[in-house]
Amino acid sequence: QVQLVESGGGLVPAGGSLRLSCAASGRTFSGYNIGWFRQAPGKEREFVAAITRTLGITTYAESVKGRFTISRDSAKNTVYLQMNSLKPEDTAVYYCAVKSTVPRITIGDDYEYWGQGTQVTVSS
Repeated sequence: QVQLVESGGGLVPAGGSLRLSCAASGRTFSGYNIGWFRQAPGKEREFVAAITRTLGITTYAESVKGRFTISRDSAKNTVYLQMNSLKPEDTAVYYCAVKSTVPRITIGDDYEYWGQGTQVTVSS
């Protein structure tokens, strides 16, 4: 089992940047593919970004491509989501999650463990 803890959320003006962190305990990230998802009030959870455990291949939602970057630091057992050029529509609770397999990496229901989330609010 793995425990995930997100941090780094906050209030930022439009155009600003934030870096979210997801720290793992219990087991290392090395055995998992990692994804970031978000959920805005009144909306369904949506995929944001993912990185595979072996080759580090990244996948992004179209809405964040070119603005967000997912990366991992194996030594620190931490995954990051660098968010630049933030927009008010990026406001949501952001969650990290892990899954053992690569297929359907954008599908939240396939993920096995989730963090508690961190709030990101972008003011206009």
